[in-house]
This record gives sequence, structure tokens and C-alpha cells, in this order.
Amino acid sequence: MTDLIKLTRDPDDAPGGYAKVFAFLREQLLSGALKTGDRLLPERDLSALLGVGRPVLREALRALAMLGAVEIRHGVGTIVRQPDASTLGEFFTFALAQQSDAIDDVMEARIAIECQAVRLACRRATLADFERIRAALQRIEATIDDPVAGGEADFDFHNGIVQAARSETLRSVYAAISDLVHRSHRGRRELILKVPGIRSFLIDHHHRIFEALVARDVQRSDELLRRHFEIGDEYRRKAFETTPRPQG
Repeated sequence: MTDLIKLTRDPDDAPGGYAKVFAFLREQLLSGALKTGDRLLPERDLSALLGVGRPVLREALRALAMLGAVEIRHGVGTIVRQPDASTLGEFFTFALAQQSDAIDDVMEARIAIECQAVRLACRRATLADFERIRAALQRIEATIDDPVAGGEADFDFHNGIVQAARSETLRSVYAAISDLVHRSHRGRRELILKVPGIRSFLIDHHHRIFEALVARDVQRSDELLRRHFEIGDEYRRKAFETTPRPQG
């Protein structure tokens, strides 16, 4: 371990000392020197190795624990963990909460993720993936008049595509924005159910996407999904146009 990194002590321990701990763990994880389940050096040894004071080290490790990167076990030490993407999701939710167009911004990211995911899913999806997506499709039909349950079923359908892509990076990024995507599904459902023709579109178009996916038709799946988002946005604009504005 001592040959892996050589750093000099910061006189004041901050802010460089705090950053050193993060940089060290990141580098060791990326290089494969540390893996999930490994235990870090004892606090005293790690502090000396990194050239930072123990208070700074403890503060940095607590921050890493909050991110889910490590787990501090009293009497055992600090254990490297597989970070939970939901923690990142909470960060995204807080970071974007003050942004007026947060949902639209997330929607753009969602389109990029899902269109790549559906292409990968055409090649990698298993029978279990197809069954999971089919079940969500059946729920979309059964809950078509319920904005909450229908929005949840819609999310499960699209999330099923992302899971079927078998890409850990896409899964993690999608999980990170999943809370905002859930909100988007519910909000859009409540709005667009007022527009004539939306129910048949929601059922029919999801069926078409599923059929193209089962046929493993990469190009058609991608085209249908992109068109799905475009038409959905058109219905949303129509709903805004027909929604009465408050007087006064």
C-alpha cells in the first residue's frame, strides 16, 4: 500500500488534505488496488500515508460514507462498499430542486439514456426482461385512467428497457434521476389525460415499442422510442393550450 501513493503533508490540512483522501480512494478504486469489501488501512497509518491530519481524514471518510463509497464499522475499520446509485439520485433531486425547468432538463437526459438503452436491449435482453416489460405494458393498459398508478406502470416499462440494456453505467445514471423521472411520469399523466386520443396512443405506442424490442429490431425500436417522446411532448403542449388559465 505504501508504494501506491506518496504525498507530502499540508501544513494546514485543508483544503488540500480533504481532497487528498477523495483522490486517493478514487485512484485506488479505478486502478483495482481496492475493491468492494476491502478494508482500508487503520486511521493512523492512512493519515500518515496521505500526509493529512486524523481529524481531516475522519471528516473525509464520513463524507465518503454518506455517499455510500465506504462503511465505517466501529471496532473493525473502514470497508469499501459498492456505492448505491439512489444516494446520487438524492443529490440530483436536491441540486435540481431550485431549477424551474428541472423536469424538462431531466427529460432530455432521459431520452438520451433510453434511446441508447433500447438499442442495447435489442441485443442483450433476456426472456426475463421481456416478461418484466410485458407485465408493465399490461399494467399500463389496466391503469390507463389512473395518473398515479398509470405513471408508475409507464415508468416501470421504460425502466425495464434500461435494465435490459445490461449496462451498469446507464443503469446507474438512470437510477440517479429516477425520482425526477417518476415525478415527470405522474405530472405528465395528470396533464395529458385531458387530451382526446391520448389513451389509445399510450397503449398502442408502448405495444409497438415492445414488439420491435422482442423482434430485436434495433433501428425500428430506436425510431419508435424517439417518436414516442416527440408525440408525448406534442400531447403535453396541447394539454397546456387547453388548460384554463386562472383569472385575475
